[in-house]
Amino acid sequence: MPVITFQPSGISIDVDPGTELLDAAKLANIEIATPCGGKGSCGKCLVRVVSGEVNANSTDVLSETEQKEGFVQACRTKIFDDPVTIDIPEQVGIKASKFTDGFFDASLIRGELFPKPSQLNPLANKIYAEVPGPKPEDGFSDVGRLNLSLFPNCCEKECCYTLPVIRSLADMLRSSNGKITATLIQLTGYYQVIHIEPGDTTSRQYGIAIDVGTTTVSVLLIDQSNAGILGVRADYNAQIKCGLDIISRINYANRPDRLEELRLLVLRTINQLIRQVSHENAVNPEEICNVVISGNTTMIHLLLGLNPEYIRLEPYTPTLFEAPYLPANEIGIDVNPGSLVYISPAVGSYVGGDITAGLLCTDLSTDTDEINLFIDIGTNGEIAIGNSEFLMTCACSAGPAFEGGGIENGMRASAGAIESVEIDRETGAATCSTIGDIRPAGICGTGMISLLANLFVTGWMDPAGKLNRAKTSPNITVSSRNASYTIVPASETSTSRPIIISEPDIANIIRAKAAIYAACSLMLDHMGLGFEDIAKVYIAGGFGRSLDLHASTVIGLIPDLSPEKFRYIGNASLMGSYMVLVSQDYRDKQLNLARRMTYIDLSKYPDYMDQYTAAQFLPHTDLNNFPTVQAMMKDK
Repeated sequence: MPVITFQPSGISIDVDPGTELLDAAKLANIEIATPCGGKGSCGKCLVRVVSGEVNANSTDVLSETEQKEGFVQACRTKIFDDPVTIDIPEQVGIKASKFTDGFFDASLIRGELFPKPSQLNPLANKIYAEVPGPKPEDGFSDVGRLNLSLFPNCCEKECCYTLPVIRSLADMLRSSNGKITATLIQLTGYYQVIHIEPGDTTSRQYGIAIDVGTTTVSVLLIDQSNAGILGVRADYNAQIKCGLDIISRINYANRPDRLEELRLLVLRTINQLIRQVSHENAVNPEEICNVVISGNTTMIHLLLGLNPEYIRLEPYTPTLFEAPYLPANEIGIDVNPGSLVYISPAVGSYVGGDITAGLLCTDLSTDTDEINLFIDIGTNGEIAIGNSEFLMTCACSAGPAFEGGGIENGMRASAGAIESVEIDRETGAATCSTIGDIRPAGICGTGMISLLANLFVTGWMDPAGKLNRAKTSPNITVSSRNASYTIVPASETSTSRPIIISEPDIANIIRAKAAIYAACSLMLDHMGLGFEDIAKVYIAGGFGRSLDLHASTVIGLIPDLSPEKFRYIGNASLMGSYMVLVSQDYRDKQLNLARRMTYIDLSKYPDYMDQYTAAQFLPHTDLNNFPTVQAMMKDK
């Protein structure tokens, strides 16, 4: 049996001959990003064969130089009988992220949209009770005496107990002299006791809000005694090695074992984050009795182990939109096992609970007469337009370009990612800034927007996304079919490989921005409205928190409106989950919001493709839609 050794970790495992390198890495608990789902089309899983022979069937995504240096695609390379040593480049292996809590600004919702003190009523609450000891022939069981102490006017049938609580009750009552704290969940018509502890622990009540994104998972630890935020943690969704976008994940899950693999991957991410944020705040995860989860429809299906196949097949029907309360231990979330998990309701196959949660952070959830626009820019692009009288929503395929997928040197917004670019009008040279102010490793979504906007306004790229071949710059290389632009030469990067954007890359970005703009435009047209009728534009998502308004308008990603109309609300899904966690009123509000939303399937509207095609120029085919950009170009 051949031995495969992975560097730089030094991990060695025995595998069967014929095993794919990607599968071998999984067996060694080494994660390799495969944005295309392991189909061999993205070229992101390149590893280098240091020693030994392998059966490489790499596609044309590898350059001749890379092949000579021993690079192969992990998803298309199999092991022979001989020992092999494989080196995994830093940008290929999935590392723990270096997220901070900067993306989550509680002040954004600690205003009139946040639940009032009178509305702070989480699903699970603690009650301290002093239970009198048993007396001969009093006719009361231990459960009966606890019931009377908790609710003097309540009969046993109105208060139910989980089996673990019943098992521990007798000994705990006697060892604590009857002084205990019970955690109760108020359900329709009755209470359920899910946990008991000795003594008075009512000051320690905790909840977790979770946003399960296609790319990122975020958790928020809440002190329920005052609805305060104790900590926030985020990390990449471990599922990304199985595909960057929703469709790739659905395709990957076409076998029961792979569906289970995806379920366990996202659970591992969630539970690691819970452990981290709990440890940082000296909280035992078993003290967490409230859990709210928001995510798009596909992510929730994968988390619950539901077959997502029918989400992508006509008539695009998911298993559920509104999940019942589910026990945390049945899902696999490492908190108090008796906790019930609330999952934010979805609206459509591609508009999920992350959007119904996010809308709670906007005036779209209020009685306003003003028409507002909500855009969640991430791996998917979800949009909602409306006011108190109507609310329409849709989803479009914005990603994974803005998350780095489908872009040769694209990467997610993490340390070393280029986030802004300036272009010299005369020479075409680029000046870049990176996240963390370190040597660049690639370019993230905000950097792509900045790059395209500056190439366009300086004349180095035309409205169709074609680089200017009439001008000479050492940064532009022209081949027989396409041209490319060198953002950073190999000598200045952390990977010793140049960071380049090609015309096919640019076309991918333009298609992504066109999808978002066209979706907004289509919905407004069908309502007899225009962008000028919009009072506020809310931009949500980790991508939106660092969006350059000017550059985004120049390329036609967002409408040409006054800057005062735009509101950044960061991770709106997590913020909305926070609201729902601390308030039953907001759970009801969210459910009502979801039920009055009208979901538009863009594939049913032939004119969407017309809008989409028209938007595949910078900023748009019709420059009258972008008067500010039009005036700027005339001045130049």
